[in-house]
Amino acid sequence: MKDLTKLSKFIALILRHKPETIGISLDKNGWASVRELIDGMNQSGYSVDMETLEEIVCTDEKGRYSFNDDKTKIRANQGHSVNVDVELKEAVPPKTLYHGTAERFCESIRAEGLKPMSRLYVHLSKDVETAVKVGSRHGKCVVFAVKTGEMAKQGHKFWISENGVWLTKNVPPIFLEEIEKR
Repeated sequence: MKDLTKLSKFIALILRHKPETIGISLDKNGWASVRELIDGMNQSGYSVDMETLEEIVCTDEKGRYSFNDDKTKIRANQGHSVNVDVELKEAVPPKTLYHGTAERFCESIRAEGLKPMSRLYVHLSKDVETAVKVGSRHGKCVVFAVKTGEMAKQGHKFWISENGVWLTKNVPPIFLEEIEKR
């Protein structure tokens, strides 16, 4: 049995941040050739075939990846640090979304708001539970409620990825309210 979690994390590294690690490139919309991805991973010491790749895409609990219609191309749905246009759908957000983060980042967030840092967008969750899950990966979690309805009224743009993650370019501190620590 293959360690799908380890393979999925490596695929995330390739498709979001460093395609050159296995000698492939992404097109302007973040798509990579499935054949090149499989070949590059196998040449890098990972054992991957199309069946394994399909299982990773279908079972990834966060829905990180998508195939094109004929499954010749694959991409990460969001989370990139490389400049690609994953053809996000602009959307009107709900009144409130959430952002979970580690407590050590809160002072900076209170002063400067949420910034994409090394990524292209700030990621927002539709519920507190998801925000806690995300924030807890980095230490003691703090959840901020984001007044996205107010932001949208003031002209801020929002997009929603294929897997339901809300994205925006930044969130000024005025639209943040600290609501929970765990």
